[in-house]
Amino acid sequence: MDSKTFIVPNISCRHCTRSIENEVGEMEGVIGVKAEVETKRVTIEWQAPANWDKILSLLEEINYSPEA
Repeated sequence: MDSKTFIVPNISCRHCTRSIENEVGEMEGVIGVKAEVETKRVTIEWQAPANWDKILSLLEEINYSPEA
């Protein structure tokens, strides 16, 4: 299992965190997603067939890219 915690600058409300949690959480292989409004921090845990490149691509697609 892999995991990553990162900042998403454009999280501004609970709707943002729900969107990230729901969209990424539906990806096959994603075990858990936790997004926080206050810190703008997102933690994702996954295993195959998910991988960081697929997760990053989805985050970019839904306009919640991690901080560069």
